Amino acid sequence: MATSSTASFSTCAFSFLTDAQFDLLRANGLMARLHEERGELFDPPPIVKLIVPGTQAAWLLSSIDPRTPGIAFGLADLGFPEMGYIDLDELEELCTGGELPVQRDRGFHPVKPLSAYARDARLAGRIVA
Repeated sequence: MATSSTASFSTCAFSFLTDAQFDLLRANGLMARLHEERGELFDPPPIVKLIVPGTQAAWLLSSIDPRTPGIAFGLADLGFPEMGYIDLDELEELCTGGELPVQRDRGFHPVKPLSAYARDARLAGRIVA
């Protein structure tokens, strides 16, 4: 069920994402594929920042693979920041199993493309957002 007045592509299966965020991530995934097919760079700002309170663990997600909606692309920091693919099903298992309380950072408001966050994270040794 959509959390806003606009319809969503589908109901999000991940407790740490809203339906609207899931839809935006999927839309970015579709745009990324189109740009890739044209040989163009697609570098959107992240849609959501996920955190584990009390730890350095954080993820900035910018897109979800439209063919595999359990795989996101973004910047992950589990002690060393790196860009790559993130298994959302695995995060959900950790979250619902009580192992990691993965949460949305409700105060996060992206102001630059994901690559800029990655550059800043490499310089700082952690995600700075």
